Amino acid sequence: MNTTNTINHSVTPLINNAISTAMPYTAYRELMQNLVANNKSTGEVQNDDLANYTMLNDKRMKRLDKTTKLDATTIEKIKQVTTKTTWLVITESWCGDAAQSMPVMQKIAEQNPNIDVKVILRDENLELMNHFLYNNTLSIPRVIAIANDTQEVIGNWGPRPSKLTTIVEAYKAEHGSLDADFKQELQVWYNKDKGQNTIEDLVQLLPLK
Repeated sequence: MNTTNTINHSVTPLINNAISTAMPYTAYRELMQNLVANNKSTGEVQNDDLANYTMLNDKRMKRLDKTTKLDATTIEKIKQVTTKTTWLVITESWCGDAAQSMPVMQKIAEQNPNIDVKVILRDENLELMNHFLYNNTLSIPRVIAIANDTQEVIGNWGPRPSKLTTIVEAYKAEHGSLDADFKQELQVWYNKDKGQNTIEDLVQLLPLK
């Protein structure tokens, strides 16, 4: 996570426009289910691989929507938020990391009406995405946290939880890229972590006094 106050003036109109067209989480889940039913994915590029990733992600999200748990201490922190805040999520249906983290975002938002998750598609919002690149790449998901009253960007997060990011960067430094075997290891990591590192990271995005 890092703050982005230095780009507020140039990015605010893009964010406001994105929020005005963004989907609530429930609508995004319905979109994914419709895509699966039609063997499709989001984005202009359509192929069997992307459709298959979308199907797998829909299954993961369906499971995580039911099983993601927040402990009492975390819930207490979330309920302390009094500033109306939007978490604007930039993603695509085929993104495996998004499937693991977005149910966690929604679970947090459900604890406090002052937190609102909104979803936009990356490839339809590249101008905004370019303000929130990760290591100069279009990696997703990216979460932009906005204080509604001031329209201030108070932080951003993504594409992966912090502990996993350290593991991934170390692997890339040694091997150059992520191979199929390592991507399988990522899923094992997510399954063992059960969203806890993502929860820890996202709580830091909250405007807590």
